[in-house]
Amino acid sequence: MSARVVVVGSTNLDLVVTAPQLPRPGETVLGEDFRTVPGGKGANQAVAAARAGAACDFVGAVGDDEFGAQLRASLVGSGVDVGRLRTVPGASGVALIAVDRSAENFIVVAPGANGALTDLSAEDRATIAAADVLLLQLEVPMPTVVRAADWARAAGTIVVLNAAPAAELPAELLDLVDVLVVNEHEAATVAGLASDEPAVLLDALLERVPRVVLTLGARGAAYADRRGLRLDVPAPLIDAVDTTAAGDAFTGALAVSWAERGGAVSEESVAASLRWACAAGAACARRPGASTALPERTAIDALYDATYRGAS
Repeated sequence: MSARVVVVGSTNLDLVVTAPQLPRPGETVLGEDFRTVPGGKGANQAVAAARAGAACDFVGAVGDDEFGAQLRASLVGSGVDVGRLRTVPGASGVALIAVDRSAENFIVVAPGANGALTDLSAEDRATIAAADVLLLQLEVPMPTVVRAADWARAAGTIVVLNAAPAAELPAELLDLVDVLVVNEHEAATVAGLASDEPAVLLDALLERVPRVVLTLGARGAAYADRRGLRLDVPAPLIDAVDTTAAGDAFTGALAVSWAERGGAVSEESVAASLRWACAAGAACARRPGASTALPERTAIDALYDATYRGAS
């Protein structure tokens, strides 16, 4: 039986421009290609989880505009259950994304309908309670994130929080998190530190949550928990094309593997989950786009085997 993951989060239409380099403040750069791609951190992670093999439900909101219909259809086409996806009056969420030739990017998000996700219904709560893992991000109102985590904790559902975009988090939310997933910038913001030293960030975050996964881009990921376990996992070596959704691919795959391994409690299972998530992120970065680049399980498995087979 497959793992069941519920994502409470955002969905946006990504308006993506490629350019030779990213503009500095006040600078105009002549772009090259333009495309529209369904995205949003919540929707991306839901698609990532579904493609990685989970039964995935998405709790979110789209507008009653053309973008909303496109976003709903994209989730359905990726195998995500949208029974808990609301349609609200007004505009859907939009993200403006620029990607340079080295695959670096910047992103500006207009929340739109995502801001209307201000409460959870009885049906939403039942969906969360039936899941193995609840996966959260920070592109919907914070009170909703807290309520979802609180309900998951009461039901015994594992809470995985990807604290993105970077924000200071209320103690009431951190107290409900089982696994915190952050990059270095997000980790520094949550920890309230100026340091970018992974060991320092991990130590500080363990004062707030029991387990931390620190994503390090092309360097892979680091893990620490309150039992004293520390792991560093290298990423597969690839030629990156677009890193826009690599973090979402990593987080979605991590949630799936964590659920499949029953909470990934042993060192062996934690290491395997991190490697599989790194393989998902790397497989995603080899292709352009956001949701369109998120890898299927077969692609994750192939890169995992090629990179980590025989690793202890």
